[in-house]
Amino acid sequence: MGEMKLPGPDHPITVTAHPGRVQVLFEGHVIADSVNVLTLKESTYKPVFYFPRDDVAMDYLHRTDHSTHCPYKGDASYFTLDMDGDIRENAVWTYETPYDAMSVITDRVAFYPNVVSFQEVGAPALDIDAVVQHTDSGSGASQKDHWAPNVSEPGAA
Repeated sequence: MGEMKLPGPDHPITVTAHPGRVQVLFEGHVIADSVNVLTLKESTYKPVFYFPRDDVAMDYLHRTDHSTHCPYKGDASYFTLDMDGDIRENAVWTYETPYDAMSVITDRVAFYPNVVSFQEVGAPALDIDAVVQHTDSGSGASQKDHWAPNVSEPGAA
């Protein structure tokens, strides 16, 4: 086992809560559906979604003996995806005992994007700039006109 390294300027790692709901599709079937997804961005790698196991159809995941070591996150364990005989070896990974700096991803699972597809569900995230332009700056006047009401006034017929 190699030496533990801490994320830093030369190898930044950030973990943020992903806004909204994300589903994972494997061969057209939803195998994960969560509003509690974490996005891990590590150095120059593509962002990775980590899903809580409670939101994943773990019946289709079968643990393998494969493991890898990351000097920043710790040891990863792997699962093979198997749905109706469609088998993808080691397509899912998890850090069950990550280093303390990465404890937020403990027991969450991540999927290789070449095996599954991800889709956002529901309304797109709010465009914060647009919301700010429609709110009161405190002067009593909005920066832009208020949005038209989408409900009728109480008591209106």
